[in-house]
Amino acid sequence: MTACRQQAFQHHTGEVFHTSYHIQYASAESLLPDITACLDSINASLSMFNPHSTLSRINRAEAGPVDISSDRLACLMIARSLEISRLTAGAFDITVAPLVNLWGFGPQEQRPATDKAIDSLLSFVGYHHISFDTENGLLYKSDRRISLDASAIAKGYACDVVAGLLEKHGIADYLIEIGGEIRMDGHNAQGEVWKVGIDRPMDDPMAARRELQSVLQVTGRGLATSGNYRNFYVQDGSKIAHTIDPRSGYPVENGLLSATVTAPDCLTADALATAFMVMGTEKAVQLTDSLPYIDAYLIYSDGSGQLRTWCSASLRGCLKELE
Repeated sequence: MTACRQQAFQHHTGEVFHTSYHIQYASAESLLPDITACLDSINASLSMFNPHSTLSRINRAEAGPVDISSDRLACLMIARSLEISRLTAGAFDITVAPLVNLWGFGPQEQRPATDKAIDSLLSFVGYHHISFDTENGLLYKSDRRISLDASAIAKGYACDVVAGLLEKHGIADYLIEIGGEIRMDGHNAQGEVWKVGIDRPMDDPMAARRELQSVLQVTGRGLATSGNYRNFYVQDGSKIAHTIDPRSGYPVENGLLSATVTAPDCLTADALATAFMVMGTEKAVQLTDSLPYIDAYLIYSDGSGQLRTWCSASLRGCLKELE
């Protein structure tokens, strides 16, 4: 049975969005030029580090309407971001960019993150400060200082866009991984359901001591993991993690160490994984249980330093815990 599924697979690796990507798909011919053009278009749309991107143009714009109707990618990203912001009561919020910069995780130079500086930024951070006219492609900013950060959604979105490209070419078996976010369908080269490893959360910014906590066997889904064990720094003896709560202005401090989300698309999984890290374990579980189209696997500390896990019921049959 497995042998009947054997077919040629293409494998591509590279860098985009200041991270790496790995793409594999069943095809006798390479689609790398098309994939590269696809990734370049997303970078030209959503990169904070590209001064010519649509996102950078939005961030430089004055208060009032910004016409982005010519950029379909940016229009969809903003519309979906606002939907997920409302769904998560602001735990996910693309207007968080000024706070990300303040804490030293953005493209701008870090400033001292004092209580006064945070309070001043919170006056124009929050998804309620922007609105989007989807029919005409007009983004309205209530304050010129509002700036957007797509880093918590762009990689997942890119996975979906590349998946759409592959599917237009009739490709049914593929796995797209960009910076740890994944979109997959069909089977691997051995004719098996795709297997995805979930890292055990250990403070290790260089990823030199990676250990797997578990393995998921899934297909036809987007999958994203968010955690604070890679991107952080230590200041005055305290760990400063990259996940910022857009509502308080401070890096999150709760017992949730890692949130893995699967959804029909990777954009949704990516945004919700970030939101879950902000919300903490209890609220993440509640939201997962209320949304029938997503599943989640959470790794958290029980307060005594012991790692615990929680997995949504419909995902348990796909999960293999490792010792």
